[in-house]
Amino acid sequence: MNIGIMGTGLMGHAFVERFISCRIGNNDFSISAYNRSAEKLDDLKHSGVDICDSAEGLIDNSQVIILMVSDASAIDELLPLGFADSGSASSESAESRTASLAGKTILQMATIAPQQSRDLSAAVECCGGRYLEAPVLGSIPEAKQGSLIIMAGGPREVFNEVLPVLKVLGSAPRYIGEVGSGAALKLAMNQLIAALTAGFSLSLAYAMKNGVDTDLFMDTVRDSALYAKTYDKKLDKYLSRDFGSANFSTRHLLKDVRLFIEDAQAAGLDTDALEGIERITSKAVDNGKATMDYSSIFDIISPAE
Repeated sequence: MNIGIMGTGLMGHAFVERFISCRIGNNDFSISAYNRSAEKLDDLKHSGVDICDSAEGLIDNSQVIILMVSDASAIDELLPLGFADSGSASSESAESRTASLAGKTILQMATIAPQQSRDLSAAVECCGGRYLEAPVLGSIPEAKQGSLIIMAGGPREVFNEVLPVLKVLGSAPRYIGEVGSGAALKLAMNQLIAALTAGFSLSLAYAMKNGVDTDLFMDTVRDSALYAKTYDKKLDKYLSRDFGSANFSTRHLLKDVRLFIEDAQAAGLDTDALEGIERITSKAVDNGKATMDYSSIFDIISPAE
């Protein structure tokens, strides 16, 4: 099987590394990669990966195309199918790219809204391709270890056919249901990331302001039903205010929070609580923390003295 990975930012690059490590001694698949910023592929040139000069080249070279780019507009820039309002591609370019999707499987693994995923699926199918959404929960270490939580939505037969590919990245991919269901579950999980981060940041800062020993605070949290592993995972960042190493950046959290709010409101849900977190996250981005770890919202909740 020829696998193409489109988008080699932090997670996409980790995907490539994982496939390289699993290919040793196994000739069942080849790997191609494309990124709009070509320099992000420099360290892969001698790894056995086929570096493509264009999105079209990667599509032509691959049976399964994994999308791991920032948002729906970026997808539509690379695959101008008309499902998003990017307006960036000429009709001639669109025709050449979409024609080559016939017989291909698009595996969309980034975080986009459920309706965006449904629209993308319809557009891919109109071009004779097949589509599966499979967003992931986890970050770069989990991608490199092949322990991501994968949430797939789409035709069951497509899921079964690409299962060997998915299992390279996560040992137990979950089939959620029709297109849109995996995207919705992913946004639900990312809403929890925002809520847990903001809630813990506020409680930690409040306890510290009132002279509560941090170790005693954490011991109490750990012994309670309120504990989440992310609290310990991010604790050193809060205490040191060092948010520079980002596997999941503040700007990407903000994008996902906004997607969730829009979709949840359309479903008739009250998003007032999350809208407060959206404002805090937006302040963090505006204050130079866009590319920092999302835990940088602590600096907005509890400004350094």
